[in-house]
Amino acid sequence: MQSFNHLITTRPHEVRQVLISDLHLSLDEPALVQAFLALLDDCLALPALKRLFILGDWFEVWLGDDVYLSLLKEKSSDESRQTHWLTPLIIKLKKLRIEGCEILVMHGNRDFLLGQPFCNLFGGELIEEPYNLTVGQQNYRLEHGDALCTDDKKYQFFRKIMRNRLIQWYLLNKPLEKRLAIADKMRKNSQRNNANKAAYIMDVNDDAVAIVMTNNDALLHGHTHRPDIHLIANGKKRYVLGDWRLLDKDKRQPKVSAVIGVVTGDEHSNDRLNSNNLSSDDAEFGLFVFEYLIK
Repeated sequence: MQSFNHLITTRPHEVRQVLISDLHLSLDEPALVQAFLALLDDCLALPALKRLFILGDWFEVWLGDDVYLSLLKEKSSDESRQTHWLTPLIIKLKKLRIEGCEILVMHGNRDFLLGQPFCNLFGGELIEEPYNLTVGQQNYRLEHGDALCTDDKKYQFFRKIMRNRLIQWYLLNKPLEKRLAIADKMRKNSQRNNANKAAYIMDVNDDAVAIVMTNNDALLHGHTHRPDIHLIANGKKRYVLGDWRLLDKDKRQPKVSAVIGVVTGDEHSNDRLNSNNLSSDDAEFGLFVFEYLIK
């Protein structure tokens, strides 16, 4: 994997699509927020960028769009909205969309309550998994990755319940304080359960991967926080995006590091854009290490 500090240093005129996952943004992690804003600055500087994919766990926790949207309805909350940590993200994402870049957002296991109304604030689109993407002559399957961890039976049962629309409606109609309490309890239970699980249980299952790869040339996902490129039978590949993490916390200038995906193409090629495809015959996909020094 190639390493770089900014996307604009790696063939800027050839970058067509950027794919990221597992940012786990929150008010409590300002360094991660700062790094994401830096990535958006890079995206705004890329002249040929057509798509930005966020493949789940964009946020550490998402308790409902109304937590932020409620600030838009009350005139008395203008100051709260302007100083809210999400506002700079929305402003830059909206600018990126105006520049012609699609912003496609997928649910993760931590932000499954994220809705289209929030994405509408910056012109984004909430997409379902799996999402099929053509890169060159190959068909890529995109998903968050948690559905492939089938050895974790308890989590899969929990996931099935939480993805039920009736359950989600029930949660979203709870007062915010109740939702906060529920989220805190779920997070503590998850941490306690994961501490006692074998490492393989929290990784994808080979049989589950083989099934979804039947009609695909490549699989791209996040969730496991184990970035790598895995070779599968018949020359197929499984790409794993990395989580965004703060390194060297105790040093004078710590940094955020993340493994992201980039689709590049010949700057002179004519891209074709239809429902799920954005690629020319010479398009290529690769994993890159994005690093950002905290200022």
